[in-house]
Amino acid sequence: MKKLLAALAAMVLLAYLLPAPSAAQASPKKRVLVLTDIEADVDDTQSLIRFLTYANQWDVEGLVATTSIHQKTRVAPESIVNVLEAYKKVQPNLLKHEKGYPAYEALKAKVKKGPAIYGMEGVGSGHDSEGADWIIQVLEKNDPRPVWITVWGGTNTLAQALWKIRQTKAPGLATQLYNKIRVYTISDQDDSGPWIRSNFPSIFYVVTPGYNYAKATWLGMSFGMPGSNTEVVSNDWLAKNIQQGHGPLGAAYPDVAYGMEGDTPSFLSLISNGLNDPEHPNYGGWGGRYEYYLPEFEDSNTGMFKRENWPKDAPETRATWTNASDSILSPLDKKGYKSNTATIWRWRQEYQNDFAARMAWTTKSFAECNHPPITALAHSDHLTVKSGEEFHLNAEGTTDPDGDSISYLWFQYPEAGTYKGFVSFKPFAANLYNLPVTAPVVEGAQTIHFILKVTDKGTPALTRYKRVIVTVLPK
Repeated sequence: MKKLLAALAAMVLLAYLLPAPSAAQASPKKRVLVLTDIEADVDDTQSLIRFLTYANQWDVEGLVATTSIHQKTRVAPESIVNVLEAYKKVQPNLLKHEKGYPAYEALKAKVKKGPAIYGMEGVGSGHDSEGADWIIQVLEKNDPRPVWITVWGGTNTLAQALWKIRQTKAPGLATQLYNKIRVYTISDQDDSGPWIRSNFPSIFYVVTPGYNYAKATWLGMSFGMPGSNTEVVSNDWLAKNIQQGHGPLGAAYPDVAYGMEGDTPSFLSLISNGLNDPEHPNYGGWGGRYEYYLPEFEDSNTGMFKRENWPKDAPETRATWTNASDSILSPLDKKGYKSNTATIWRWRQEYQNDFAARMAWTTKSFAECNHPPITALAHSDHLTVKSGEEFHLNAEGTTDPDGDSISYLWFQYPEAGTYKGFVSFKPFAANLYNLPVTAPVVEGAQTIHFILKVTDKGTPALTRYKRVIVTVLPK
């Protein structure tokens, strides 16, 4: 008995001395449902191909073909199936690289269609559709996880589902269903989006309001903003890294018409990369950064997207998650830029390399491909310190599955925290996995977001992150 007690005591002591893990158990998969006006522009097909290379990270709940202002009288579920046919041929090879890629049959069964009617003309009595009923079924599942609805076209299929829930469900149950919804829509591509925000003010909604996109954050995905990397979204780069020599899925990736993958930001923030936290759009990530407020009315029908015959914008009636700006130093020209589009294009090299690697997974063996590093922390991802106190940011335990060398970079993300000043790192140096930091002096509690960026030296170079949120208290 004494030996047993001694062993137990040693185990307790060992557990106490070990560094705290950076997080508890891995978060459950996110439930994701896509609404797409596929065939209105080739970029929906492009986005769907990228989406499928990450489909193992999510529980894909639906792929619903819809209309939009660009395609008012047609839906094209058959075009979704065509892309799935290409995915079917490469899914076995993707499984050599990561587990969990859903079977073709499982995804095909979730292809649905909304009404071939534009906007609010398709909402109300007599406008039920396969797609709207499917959304209700997904929300009614005995599953407490939120449903992330990524909208690449019009929202009238979702609007009809909400209209029907309000008409047919008890108020308490209806509220439960509304609370499950997380919407990220690529601007307003029909008049049902503003209707949803006005009539269902509690629904989590990320959007740059407006029909004509001139102020849209998602433009940062691929448009040539000053300071952004245009090489990795060029036709030459896409041909080399995505289309040519990358099997059936790459061959299905169409050439760019207006802009590359304008819809992709709606799900970039759902990728598990250590940076993204979609429940907190103000934290920033690959899908951009957004803040929650009632935006001032601003006519978006200006600039390159001006259209004389498009609907007029109207003032918002509620706060929503919408445009926010980041200030960054471009690695290309070493100049500073501040804009809402920068909240996306600042990560462009990294999300493009990540996509290129996954496209290589569709045809090559594990040994022939690069895989992302696995980041770790020697402490919690939430720390509390006092003004002027020194603490350490420590990435000990970070590894790479391919045995590649890795580089480290710690940086502050000032816009994500409440402390807007810059914290001086001493010593200032890149590639320190264990970085000493002195907390600033504060008069009230402040939060500071520090980002660990780990990049391997494989081809293409892949990046993963850790976010450490430090709360600084006054002495």
